[in-house]
Amino acid sequence: MTKNTRFRAYQLSTPGSSFSYSVDNHFTLIEARINEVNGPKILAEMKITGCDTIDCLHITSWDQDHCNYEELKLILQYLKPKRIVHPGYAPDTHCGKNSLKAIKEYCSANYISRCEVSHNFVTSLEPGTRLKYNNIIYNPTSEADNHNDNSIVQLFRAGRFTVLSLGDCEDAAIASRIMSCGMANSETDVMILAHHGADNGFTSREFIQKIKPKIAICSSDFSNQYEHPKQEIRNLLYQEGVTLFTTKTGDVIITCGEDNNVKAYNLKNNSEDVSSTKRFTPKCTV
Repeated sequence: MTKNTRFRAYQLSTPGSSFSYSVDNHFTLIEARINEVNGPKILAEMKITGCDTIDCLHITSWDQDHCNYEELKLILQYLKPKRIVHPGYAPDTHCGKNSLKAIKEYCSANYISRCEVSHNFVTSLEPGTRLKYNNIIYNPTSEADNHNDNSIVQLFRAGRFTVLSLGDCEDAAIASRIMSCGMANSETDVMILAHHGADNGFTSREFIQKIKPKIAICSSDFSNQYEHPKQEIRNLLYQEGVTLFTTKTGDVIITCGEDNNVKAYNLKNNSEDVSSTKRFTPKCTV
């Protein structure tokens, strides 16, 4: 395997998040979102990797901007994920409850593997090992009162560059746990900003200085009604030398092949024109 690696952050034109991370012909769709804007681009990414179906559907939160029930049904029907990873906390909205029910029925009917990332599941995992390709989960070992802090936090590290996905986390204690992990510090290349780049105390200067990502990704709709990322976060990233790409501008595409030269570019809205680029060598080369 050559471990050709691709990441894409998709513009939705509605509030929410949509990403994919593929290594060779293994395709992971992050968040259960698909509409007329990102749908054709997801199919294009799948075609590039030679996939007719999704290998893994990874859902970080039951909130509708991460898992939309109507869009989830389309993903299950047409993209047919072979494995589904979802939060372990009980959803408290109709959208979340319906989504969990649909996932359970789909997995049962199709003999599909389903991973519920509960605190019991987290405590059952073996510690991560340096310079390996298994993903690492940083969720709390006990359920938090705030559902945002039960979002799945994962370091995707199967490819030539790594992606740290932080979901909607707000708790500084979770940030401290990640900062204390040498693998997160030494391996993170791309970081998806916590809670779309909110200034809630999670993304601190200390956190950025410890993790040292090359690129930070913010998922924000085109109209950006919530003004993400907050100016305080923008200032912090700039001061620490971290390049910010946002889906407000357009999709973000990051690729790396056997030369271990990572190429990242931010597209202009609804086009293939490029607004900004960055190249770097991943922290850990294959």
